[in-house]
Amino acid sequence: MAYHHGDLATALVDASLELSRDGGPAAVTIREATRRVGVSPNAAYRHFPNRAALLDATAAAIQQGLAAAMTEDPDPSPIARLHRIGAAYVAFALDEPGWFAVVFFGIRPPDPARVELAPAFLALSAALEDLVAAGALPADGRDDAAWACWATVHGFAELCLRGPLAGLDRAEQRRRGDAAIRAVIAGIARTGGSAA
Repeated sequence: MAYHHGDLATALVDASLELSRDGGPAAVTIREATRRVGVSPNAAYRHFPNRAALLDATAAAIQQGLAAAMTEDPDPSPIARLHRIGAAYVAFALDEPGWFAVVFFGIRPPDPARVELAPAFLALSAALEDLVAAGALPADGRDDAAWACWATVHGFAELCLRGPLAGLDRAEQRRRGDAAIRAVIAGIARTGGSAA
């Protein structure tokens, strides 16, 4: 089928999203993405100079979706919002392991400076800023708290996907994930003032 949309870059990212959803980053190639869109591989190079650039654009689209899931239905309580953000991260990793792999295990290792500008990390940082504003976290502890939160949910997701928790059913994984999230939030709250 010939390509007629006029936005080839978006169409290629959409094809890459389809490919990576089940197959992770290894499933994404310029040749297969262009085949799905119905254009020659040479057409893709006007938008993406190489496979890494296509995977970067795909990872950015996935991050936008993850951030949206983390921030939907905002709760007025900063603690409850932080919990929801952590739970959404774990749910995303378990529901979409192919996309999770694209974001974190693509072509090149994530750059910490770029990670801190990623939509999901910005959502986490905003929730922690609300804790600072509520007096539940000292301002100078926000950055350490961000990395502690992320390490907890990311590490837990990895334990469920490829580690000793992989054999548990989803309900038990959620229960244990919830306990891990509550523990890190309790630790953060203890470093601050009154609970939010």
